[in-house]
Amino acid sequence: MVAGRRLRLGPAAGAWLLACAALAPAQARQDAPGCPPAMARLAPRILPAAASLGRDEARLTFVGHSTFLIESPGGVRIATDYNDYLRPPGTPDVATMNHAHSTHFTDRPDPAIKHVLRGWTSAPDGGRHDVTVGDARVRNVVTNIRDWRGGTERGGNSIFVFEMADLCIAHLGHLHHALTPEHLRELGRVDVALVPVDGSWTLNLDGLDEVLRQLGAPLVVPMHYFNPGTLERFLDRVVDRYEVKRSDTAEVTLSRASLPARPTLLVLPGR
Repeated sequence: MVAGRRLRLGPAAGAWLLACAALAPAQARQDAPGCPPAMARLAPRILPAAASLGRDEARLTFVGHSTFLIESPGGVRIATDYNDYLRPPGTPDVATMNHAHSTHFTDRPDPAIKHVLRGWTSAPDGGRHDVTVGDARVRNVVTNIRDWRGGTERGGNSIFVFEMADLCIAHLGHLHHALTPEHLRELGRVDVALVPVDGSWTLNLDGLDEVLRQLGAPLVVPMHYFNPGTLERFLDRVVDRYEVKRSDTAEVTLSRASLPARPTLLVLPGR
């Protein structure tokens, strides 16, 4: 078991810059509007987590289902898929939402939230966002979803990207399809991918497998599963490509230096 932890890198090898191009994810491009291409990653060493964050660190806490609390070094608090059923403690500065189901949005967000970002294009705010709050940037890449009649609701979902502490964290929301080259260009580099693994309501497992290959994120955190069997079915499918780690706490402290050299899947228990 891996406890909630702070991850830091030991002394870097002198030639690490020379490996950058070879280790960058395939979809990262110099002209990407979001996160720049990845730098080389060396094996991390693991230290215990602490309450405070360094300026190069972010904290990720799995609240449950598809809701996470993401905290920046400067104290910006972001809640993903903010809804009426599962909410992080306290009031976030930013709440992102998707609307495939009521467990991913609310019509009654806490009025104290400064930035409520609805991720569907039919929303009153148009569903397209790029805001900077303190030391955190939040933007979205719009995708489609299936509607209740079996058709397609264009612009019905968003992948929200959170940039802080030189990290790019992507929450895939209620994604229903593989990504296009334009989606990948908009996303840019993805360091940490928060992915739905239910295999039915969102992507099936073949589709999810394709998306994971497209993203090439060094760290993947599963979400949106309804029972342990569903999670284990997903893990069994990817265990040959990912090192699987299970945390006994719902939070992990991340930094660019801590990104694993081998693709890793981290299971966080939901609160």
